[in-house]
Amino acid sequence: MDIVIHSSFLPHTDPDASLTFYRDVLGFEVRGDTGYEGMRWITVGPAGQPGTSLVLEPVAVPGSGVTDDERRTITEMMAKGTYSGVNLATDDLDSLFERLQKHDADIVQEPTDQHWGVRDCAVRDPAGNLIRIQQLSHPA
Repeated sequence: MDIVIHSSFLPHTDPDASLTFYRDVLGFEVRGDTGYEGMRWITVGPAGQPGTSLVLEPVAVPGSGVTDDERRTITEMMAKGTYSGVNLATDDLDSLFERLQKHDADIVQEPTDQHWGVRDCAVRDPAGNLIRIQQLSHPA
């Protein structure tokens, strides 16, 4: 039996800003855009990888059992980049970082050789989610 990661969820506070970031800045494909009662779920994913997606979802959907106080806490944590995030990888970190800078992305860390053996950078998406992007290593 094989198990794969099909989709992962990241909250958004502004669906249009999130769509622009993931589609236009990172170059992800839009795979779905669904609205319901004033809320919006947007499914995006890397081109050529149809089985792997991110679902950008509203913060603490009403009826989910999240209280107003918890929703405020989640929103505050998102703004600081401490609530949610994802790790991505690319074969050309420097070019992607240049594109992030051109689009005025919220840069947290420029490309850096980490002591644990990867080279990566970090940005926040429009909702504050921390996005770490590492350089794919190439076999010798």
